[in-house]
Amino acid sequence: MTPPVSLLARAVELDRAGRSFAIATVVAVRRPTSARPGARGLIHPDGSIEGFVGGSCARPLVIREALRAMADGQPRLLRISKELPSDSRRGDGVVDEIMTCHSGGTLEIYVEPHLPAPALWIAGTSPIAGALAELGLAMGFDVTVIDPVAEGGHLPDAVRVIAGDDFAVLPTPAIGPYVVVASQGTWDEEAVLSALRLEPAYVGLVASPTRAETVRAWLLGEGMATERVAALRAPAGLDLGAESAPEIAVSILAELVQVRRGRAAFVASPGPATLANDGAQQRPTLTAPAVDDIVLLDPVCGMTVDRADARHLAEHARIVYAFCSIGCRSSFVRQPDAYVGSSAPSGS
Repeated sequence: MTPPVSLLARAVELDRAGRSFAIATVVAVRRPTSARPGARGLIHPDGSIEGFVGGSCARPLVIREALRAMADGQPRLLRISKELPSDSRRGDGVVDEIMTCHSGGTLEIYVEPHLPAPALWIAGTSPIAGALAELGLAMGFDVTVIDPVAEGGHLPDAVRVIAGDDFAVLPTPAIGPYVVVASQGTWDEEAVLSALRLEPAYVGLVASPTRAETVRAWLLGEGMATERVAALRAPAGLDLGAESAPEIAVSILAELVQVRRGRAAFVASPGPATLANDGAQQRPTLTAPAVDDIVLLDPVCGMTVDRADARHLAEHARIVYAFCSIGCRSSFVRQPDAYVGSSAPSGS
């Protein structure tokens, strides 16, 4: 078991490296339980855990909620008990689970996600690009401006400035970047093409509707898939009647907030940028578990995973699956429908 001090040092290390993780802390217990108040675990996006937050019954549940916390960015209090509380005891941010082990006991575990600052990549050095960079910093984005003739003298010191014409030269963030092309005609096509070849959470183009259609036609002529071109937001931003550069920047950042918080009707899912099947579809909000347990049958290789050793987990269609190895998990994450299709297993 990792000592608490070492675990916190590990969290600092991951935070500085821009990695996602969650910390689970046992805040209350009713014996018999193997965990004690103050016990901590650090959960990684692959479902592995460092530290100790309970035995074989509690650990998979903690890992599952940690994965969901990293997905929706919201902390929660996980309460594991023999009996669910009455409705009068329920509260926002509380997830109740039935204790399935014979030993009984009650655990209350606070699960807190730690996510890196979202990356905002801006193409161009126009006044709109400058306003986006400044306001983006104020909203907590990790901002990078890229342009073939980029100079950072007019931008805040915290903005990373790259002289170039290809987003592929930028370090890949843990979470897909938000890309806004604000070159205003100087290299719009090249910048949008470069962005769509990656796996961004959002790609927007600052342009008039007529100019936007010209760029779309060019992308299709270059062989870009129709569904990818359709996901381009052009003109970028919400229709707020914006006119000045700061106002336009506000409208674009407001749209990024919609995407980031899962409230953009035009996006089917977070990163890479995808188009919803219809204009009203939204990303579901993960606020409570939809299943009672983890599916312990590895859908990739067919191996049954021991509950106590369920380390490699992934969620698809609100079902959490356990895998025998990181290799099986990686194969599943790349193409989940190839293994489970449109229907999910009913048992575990």
